[in-house]
Amino acid sequence: MRLSTKGRYAVMAMADLAQHEATSRPVSLADIAQRQEISLSYLEQLFAKLRRGGLVKSVRGPGGGYRLSRPSGELRISDIIVAVDEPINATRCKPGSAKGCTGQGARCVTHDLWEELGRQIHVFLSGVSLADVVEKRVLGRAQPCAASTAPAANSSEPREAA
Repeated sequence: MRLSTKGRYAVMAMADLAQHEATSRPVSLADIAQRQEISLSYLEQLFAKLRRGGLVKSVRGPGGGYRLSRPSGELRISDIIVAVDEPINATRCKPGSAKGCTGQGARCVTHDLWEELGRQIHVFLSGVSLADVVEKRVLGRAQPCAASTAPAANSSEPREAA
């Protein structure tokens, strides 16, 4: 699964906005564009979607710019990605479609694996707030599964006779 620049840039820009929300004035897109090295016109498109999604508020006039609509601890990364129309999808199939990704229109043998991965990514991103990103509390969240030492029930390895 690959997150496009749309999703990555939206999260980067929102994190920048969250870092600078303590100032009393709104943050301009030109400032975010310069700090994050993102095209201003691209940011304008993303922020139009973020505003429609209720994640940011715009302030017009001299000294205008953007503010977060809620505290950064209440804004989830998954909300940002969904607001800019970035699908969290690890399959090649169209989400919700009965038609699969193979040439005959069937689902591939690994479809359920990739679909569940997409769900797990969404669950993870739903558990991470913008404040978590800004305050560097993301690394170490995912815990590896405990390694099993017992052979799988359907293992093809021979068993010792008792």
